[in-house]
Amino acid sequence: MSSGDISWIMTATALVMLMTPALGFFYGGLVRKKNLISTIVQCFVIFAVISIVWALWGYSLVFGQSISGIIGFSPGLLGMGSIGIHDVNSALAPGIPTLLYFAFQLKFAAITPALIIGACAERFRFKSLLIFMVLWSTLIYAPIAHWVWNPDGWLRGLGAIDFAGGIVVHISAGLSALAAALVVGRRKGCAVPWKNHMKTLDHATEFKPTNIPYVLLGAALLWFGWFGFNAGSALAANDLAVSALVTTNLSAAAAAVSWMIADWLRKGKPSAVGIAVGAVVGLVAITPAAGYVSISSALIIGLAAGVISNLVANWRAGRSKIDDTLDVFACHGVGGIWGSIATGIFASAAIGGVSGALFGNPGQLVAQLIAVGVVVPFAFFGSYLLLRLVNLFSPLRVSEQAEDAGLDLSEHGEEAYQLE
Repeated sequence: MSSGDISWIMTATALVMLMTPALGFFYGGLVRKKNLISTIVQCFVIFAVISIVWALWGYSLVFGQSISGIIGFSPGLLGMGSIGIHDVNSALAPGIPTLLYFAFQLKFAAITPALIIGACAERFRFKSLLIFMVLWSTLIYAPIAHWVWNPDGWLRGLGAIDFAGGIVVHISAGLSALAAALVVGRRKGCAVPWKNHMKTLDHATEFKPTNIPYVLLGAALLWFGWFGFNAGSALAANDLAVSALVTTNLSAAAAAVSWMIADWLRKGKPSAVGIAVGAVVGLVAITPAAGYVSISSALIIGLAAGVISNLVANWRAGRSKIDDTLDVFACHGVGGIWGSIATGIFASAAIGGVSGALFGNPGQLVAQLIAVGVVVPFAFFGSYLLLRLVNLFSPLRVSEQAEDAGLDLSEHGEEAYQLE
């Protein structure tokens, strides 16, 4: 084991942990004031609950002995009972203790379900959310992570690559978020697009962000934490980690600028929220590619991601009836799909040991397309059915009275601001 590698991955683990509360502020600033606390605390509690799930059985399902490449299971990993402080798994992370690898991967398992809540914010019952997240982490996230990241996972065996979670984290969360938005339904009073104009429901109001500085703060902390997310996925303090850190930053910057320009051209003004969202989209898109692509490729990936996700978000808001409250699908689902496909195009053996279609290996693009083609329907339909199941015994949506009052008061008995 290397003390330098251990020091860096411990730091990266802490950086990734910061991303879940940062997501809470990012999402919290975008919702209405009466739902600010509930949105932030949902991210907070998901981190706590999934930490326990990951220790008890999640890690075993993902990184245990593979059963036909579909799912893992190792009795000794249940509750982490057989892992000693000196143990190293050379197949997963030869330079660091297994416990540190467990801790690093825990942070990915925790933030992924937290991403979903943005699609059904302001109307999801807290109790039902907790039940759904435990089941989703077990039945949706664990199989996908096993397929892609376990050395014996079947998608990995086909050649699919995902450096830090474009497929495992962002596609799975983005498509699950779309399912959640459809199952839970539109917010009360939300305007409904119809043909070429907006047909407004009775008493509909424009939903404006409650705290744009929170949005910018959350986005900045996500950007900061993402260096641990992507560069930490090198699992060593080496040149690959440096390359991943630089490509991560440049993709985020490129997408922030391209989203800003798209908003400027469409709306006449550069939106602060749009710039923040664009940066996050760039981070999403580079995640699967960060350790495989060059700086110039990272810029292309980021620039394209900002435009593509912006177009999808605006289509969703203006042309569809889907109330994905915070555009989780457009940002994470679409961004993750684009980034995963782009990895198959721009990957360079000189950087990450794998070549993409641009460097003479079209088979890598095929492998990426297969992975995307499998994970998209699995995450969407699996989550859709799981949400319907939970709704049978624990209704997903709060009552109309609770929604009017806001989830801060109705679910938690608290208010974000005491201004009297």
